[in-house]
Amino acid sequence: MDLAKMIDYTLLKPQATEKDVVELCHRAQEHKFAMVCINPTFVQMAVKLLSGTGIGVAAVVGFPFGYTYSEIKAQEIYMVKAQGAAEVDAVINIGLAKSGLWGALERDIAQVVEAAQKCGLTNKIIIEISLLTEKEQGTTAEIIKNVGADFLKTSTGFTGVAVTAADVINLKSWLGNSVKIKAAGGIRTKSFALELIQAGAERLGTSALLT
Repeated sequence: MDLAKMIDYTLLKPQATEKDVVELCHRAQEHKFAMVCINPTFVQMAVKLLSGTGIGVAAVVGFPFGYTYSEIKAQEIYMVKAQGAAEVDAVINIGLAKSGLWGALERDIAQVVEAAQKCGLTNKIIIEISLLTEKEQGTTAEIIKNVGADFLKTSTGFTGVAVTAADVINLKSWLGNSVKIKAAGGIRTKSFALELIQAGAERLGTSALLT
């Protein structure tokens, strides 16, 4: 197993500069990561820097709280596609999940998935696992499965709560093999990364170089 090829090397801090993104891309090339995951502003630059390297660019959508209108999330997807992104990591409307407004949440996620599919982009739907009860996690996972998403991603990383192997195991039990899992949040060591993969994660998001 090539661990590097399962990593989305990530820089999503609001204060990240153009220079920071350039450095991120250089480190991604050095370590041969699968993707870089960045805010939309620098997608076009990152795509140019990584051209010919085999490393893709993922852009976040509706980030970090998911409260953006579904139609705006779809437009973000079309725009980052035009800039050269290969994947999108889109945040669900967390407030809808917490309110139990499952029909509205399904419509929100479905619009994101549909827009990404129209563009030919891999989509990862971020649920912010630490803010949801286990029951809410399960219902949200079912919705993500039903609308045909490619990945469920566990977190934006903005809550400061690390993902756990138990989180991944639970999600896998709901999703089966039809939706892949991207684990994100607090991944800083190779041993922990391997633990998450063993639990069922197929992609990892981290801003750290694993020790």
